Amino acid sequence: MTVLAAAPPSPIGAHQMLVFLLQLAVLLGAALALGKLAARFGLPQVVGELTAGVLLGPSLLAHVLPGLSGWLFPPVDTQIHLLDAVGQLGVLLLVGFTGMHIDMPMVRRRGRTALWVSLGGLLIPLALGVAVGFALPASLLSGGNETLVFALFLGVAMCVSAIPVIAKTLVELNLLHRNIGQLTISAAAVDDIVGWSLLSVVSAMATTGLRFGHVALTIGSLVAALLVAVLIGRPAVKTALTLANRSNDAGPTVAAVVLLLVACAAGTHALGLEPILGTFLCGILLGTSGLLGRRKLAPLRTITMAVLAPIFFATAGLRMDLSLLGQWPVLASALVVLAIAIGGKFLGAYLGARLSKLTHWEGLALGAGLNARGVIEVIVAMVGLRVGVLTTAGYTIVVLVAVVTSLMAPPMLRYAVKHIETTDEERRREQTFAG
Repeated sequence: MTVLAAAPPSPIGAHQMLVFLLQLAVLLGAALALGKLAARFGLPQVVGELTAGVLLGPSLLAHVLPGLSGWLFPPVDTQIHLLDAVGQLGVLLLVGFTGMHIDMPMVRRRGRTALWVSLGGLLIPLALGVAVGFALPASLLSGGNETLVFALFLGVAMCVSAIPVIAKTLVELNLLHRNIGQLTISAAAVDDIVGWSLLSVVSAMATTGLRFGHVALTIGSLVAALLVAVLIGRPAVKTALTLANRSNDAGPTVAAVVLLLVACAAGTHALGLEPILGTFLCGILLGTSGLLGRRKLAPLRTITMAVLAPIFFATAGLRMDLSLLGQWPVLASALVVLAIAIGGKFLGAYLGARLSKLTHWEGLALGAGLNARGVIEVIVAMVGLRVGVLTTAGYTIVVLVAVVTSLMAPPMLRYAVKHIETTDEERRREQTFAG
């Protein structure tokens, strides 16, 4: 009896491929153009990249040219998933780079003060976000999820910060060498580590439910992921980078880093946690290994920041529907969430700073710096939409928080730092950085 081999899967259809390529071209072109325009006006590029998606999505194009919108961005799962796959690769690499830029020795050195500031900046917005989550109208929830999961998710969204935006802001304002800049980065690093962990737990609760056994399993999986990162991930990173460094070419290092980031993402995802937690932990291991040739990663950083990340943020903007803000319940909810996000982070960071014997203006500067949510908040919103915690209205509100806080952080930080004297240590550190 002859057994016939199964036929190979059929390739992607010609029309589907055409639409996919045009989507990439249009989204990337618009994201790059509006990102550069935003930068020219002194705004974060992510604002322009998100705006590109907003203009091409249901907020504008679907109303002005519904025929073109329906052809270029059809509501077909298989077509949307192609864009999502490209965007997910971009966000995994972006989060990996974020992990690589966390200065763990600095976090340990200023640990006590950073811990007080980060705890205040985490716990108060988290508590306020959970409380608001219970009070918001049920229309912001996605069907099938319990109110508690939505409230916990909103609390996590309120307590995160964004190291990429904060670091860029500190560099542009020439504050990275200042004590307040170093402390802001340290506190943001703690916020990010805890934030990604909480996001993984809440996301798992959204997909498995609130049964005690599932919650305990999720927490156990988080502990297991941390242990594996230390016991297996650290030597694996060192081995891979040692082999890659035998070549003077950048190719082996780039390939090794991408392999490690994607493998770690797959590992945490297999445990029922968010893939971005794996890449974040892997990024920290890479950055603290002492073997990472950062210059060799320049090509990967360029393709991530110039191509993959803009596509991700444009795709994120594509899912926003600002026309929903014309509905009074949605607009009122947006204003409440925005006020809680800004006020909670400010109050928490300020109280943490004062408990650490820092001055009034140092507390205000920390509150301003840590308020920038930026790219991290967008990623959190995308996760919420993907696991079914957020509707389009809720997603739009959370992304709106990311944009507004990223816009307001630089001028507020600049104003607060004007009232903080420069120390001799900071002047020496500035010379070291310049050298």
